[in-house]
This record gives sequence, structure tokens and C-alpha cells, in this order.
Amino acid sequence: MAQWTSAVGAAQLARLLRSQQDRPAGPGTRRPPAYRALADGIRLLVLEGRVPVAARLPAERELALALSVSRTTVAAAYEALRGEGFLESRRGAGSWTAVPAGNPLPARGLEPLPPEALGSMIDLGCAALPAPEPWLTRAVRGALEELPPYAHTHGDYPAGLPALRATIADRYTARGIPTMPEQIMVTTGAMGAIDAICHLFGGRGERIAVESPSYANILQLMREAGARLVPVAMAEGLTGWDLDRWRQVLREAAPRLAYVVADFHNPTGALADDDRRRALVDAARSAGTVLVADETMSELRLDEDVRMPRPVCAFDPAGSTVITVGSASKAFWAGMRIGWVRAAPDVVRSLVAARAYADLGTPVLEQLAVNWLFGTGNWERAVEVRREQARENRDALVAAVRRELPEWEFEVPRGGLTLWVRAGGLSGSKLAEAGERVGVRVPSGPRFGVDGAFEGYVRLPFTVGGALADEAASRLAAAARLVEKGGAGSAGEAPRTFVA
Repeated sequence: MAQWTSAVGAAQLARLLRSQQDRPAGPGTRRPPAYRALADGIRLLVLEGRVPVAARLPAERELALALSVSRTTVAAAYEALRGEGFLESRRGAGSWTAVPAGNPLPARGLEPLPPEALGSMIDLGCAALPAPEPWLTRAVRGALEELPPYAHTHGDYPAGLPALRATIADRYTARGIPTMPEQIMVTTGAMGAIDAICHLFGGRGERIAVESPSYANILQLMREAGARLVPVAMAEGLTGWDLDRWRQVLREAAPRLAYVVADFHNPTGALADDDRRRALVDAARSAGTVLVADETMSELRLDEDVRMPRPVCAFDPAGSTVITVGSASKAFWAGMRIGWVRAAPDVVRSLVAARAYADLGTPVLEQLAVNWLFGTGNWERAVEVRREQARENRDALVAAVRRELPEWEFEVPRGGLTLWVRAGGLSGSKLAEAGERVGVRVPSGPRFGVDGAFEGYVRLPFTVGGALADEAASRLAAAARLVEKGGAGSAGEAPRTFVA
């Protein structure tokens, strides 16, 4: 019986390996042998989660042909991986990826570190801040006061609590977009909302157009749903979308869905203006594409002089093209898993009907807490605390990175929670691996791309400030030195566990 559960084709593996571009070797720097470089490349792909564990690798001859190297080189690389515990083989069954004993399975998304690791590792993987107090505690107390009437019911509200649906609808109306409660479905976070939308509109094999780069966890959710992702490159700088590319993709690929983050885009921090929003909605409508607008970062304006554009759905008055997703998780606290969908009533009804086979509903107590925040004006107070914290962290992190790594390039976003950094010609994957060794966890660029893109980037969130931001930048600089010297994944070095 075969021990592998998926397979990676030779052409796909070759593309992933070729995306790993390193800085050119300086004088006196020794290049590793070809087999060693190939083994290191495959190992990094496994550690990054871009090649799954228990994935069958191509036969030696097939991979050699795809890479234009000798079969001997591939055979030696496979043998090295077997010796390190990253490959297992059996005659007649082929070779498949593995992880050595003591190494946890690589994360496919950006899961936070376990609490026991936080003392020794600076976590720049998860773009989430601690809860803004005392607002969380007050919200939970307010929810408990409102709970008794609901406790006498079945507690199952597939569309969400009527009171919260009405409150969210009123908030959209106050923003100039008339909305009825029937247009709102409350979900378990924004991920729950997008998962429901993908299953309704984007069945297995359906094309979904996505920004390139885009939010890593959403990309992985779509892959696992069986979607065919169509990347659309972002415009240069922080202006948002390249409309010519979007029009071309929508016209030629005719995707069923398109997913965008118009407000302080994750990971780049870009903010699309009114004209771009109107043009993209028009292009999606002409192509028959449903446009999913993720608003989870929309309230995280960090600079006071930023004028926020109108919501994407404001340019779709008929409600036939745009589905909006919102959430309390980024603006308030990641532990408050409350999200919502704003869409046409018939779409909401379809989403609610399909939910019966998924999670049935969202926790009542958390819905009451968010409704208390919205209804008492404390949401705005809490979000202002969040903005101030993120602004201070952003400024501290930017200053520290510029001081410790002056060759790294980035533009400072005016909102959101993330900094998208070109890492001075270094491999983002190798920086991520080296970072684990020196005590800083950072996600590499390819997590935010499709099929190996953005190898030269890392994403840095605004989750640390003050002395901790200085220390994080210092550890990143140490990781960069390791990569420059070939210390990340060098020959003969035993694999280490992720948690220091």
C-alpha cells in the first residue's frame, strides 16, 4: 500500500524550485554542489508547506528532464533527503516527502505560535494584536446581561442573531449604502464567510481571480476547495490594482469569482481609490464575475489625514456583482470570531441554506458581545485604541528594520497591519527557516503568491513595538547573515525543530 496521499508533478516542482532565487554569490563564496542545492530547495518547500508532507515526488528521470540536470544529480539529492528524514521511498511505490522525528508538520497557513513558545520566539507570523481592554471585558459582561432570553431558545441562528443582523445593516446604511437585515449573514469570522461563498460559487475546478500577492490563508482555503487560482499582479506602490491586467483576466479567463482586499490590502497595505473600485466593479459585472470584497482591514486607518474611499459595494447599487465580507477579528480582536456577509437577499438565503451542512451557526454569546460594542459606541473607542497601538508598532518596526537592514525595500502603508518587504535579494523561504534558528518567526513571500511567486519577499506585521521591535529587527538581520553565508540549509547541518 502506498504511503503517499498526494503527488507533485515534475513541471510543478521545477517551477517551485526555480522560484527560489538567491542573491548572487560574492567573492570567495562557495556554491554548494548541484545535488545539494536541489535537496535544499526541496527541503525548503516541504518546511514552507508549499509541497505537502506525504506527497509523491516525480521519478528521478522525469525531474531531471524538467530541470535540465543529470539523473545522477536528482538521485544524489533524493538520497541526501532520505538521509535527513525528509524523504521516504519504497520499491514499487516511489518516493514521498516526510519530516524528521521531532519536527512538527509545517503549517499551511499562518497559525500563531503555541503559548509555550512565546518566551523564546518573536512571532511575526500572525498579524493580530492583543485584545483592546477594558473593551473586551465590558463587551462580554454586556453580552451576559443580554443572554437570558436567548438561553430559553434552541440557540441555533444560521443567519445570525436578528439583532446583530439589523445592527450591521444599519451600519452599512449609515455609510451611505442602504442595507436590509435580510442582506446580512453572520459567520464564524471572515474565513467562515469566504469559505461559504467559495462553496456556493466556486465549486471544484472553478476559476477564482486573486490579487498577487494576496492573503495566504484565503489562498490556501481556495486551493483546498479545489479552485483554480488566477493571479492578477498588483499595481506598483500602494495604489491598489492594475486595472488593465484585471480587465484582461476577467475577459479572457472568465473567472466565476474574484477576491480582493481594497482597504489596506494584506500583505502590501495598498488602498484602492474610488476610481479603481468603480472600474473593477464595472469590469466584473461585464464579465459575469462575482466580486468578493474583503473589508476586514477597512477600519484600521493609521494616519489621520487618510481619506477613506467609499466601500466597493457602493459601486454596485443593484447588488448583483459585489459580495462584501467584514469581521471583528482584525479591527477588534482575533479571538472574537465574528464575521459577516453583505449580499443580495437571494444570495444570503442560499448561503444560509448551505450552512446547514457546515457549522450550523455562530456562537450566540460572541454575537451579543459584538452587538453590545456596536450599539453602545464602544466599538469606535476600542478601534481607536487598536489604531493607536498599530500605529506605534508600525513606526517602531519601520525604524528598526531601516536601521538593521538598510538594503531591504518597502513602502510604509498608511493603514492595516502589515509591511510587505523586498528582502535585499535574499530568498524569503531561507530567511524564514534561518529566522526559526535565531528566534524570530516570519512568513516568506511565497505564502502570499500562487505557485512560487514572491520568493524575494517577507511579510512583517505590526504586532511588536518598542524594544521588542528592535530585537525582532536584530534577529532578522542575524537570519539574513546566515542566509548570505549559506548557513540556512547548508550541507551536513542537521535539521532543527521549528520552536527554539
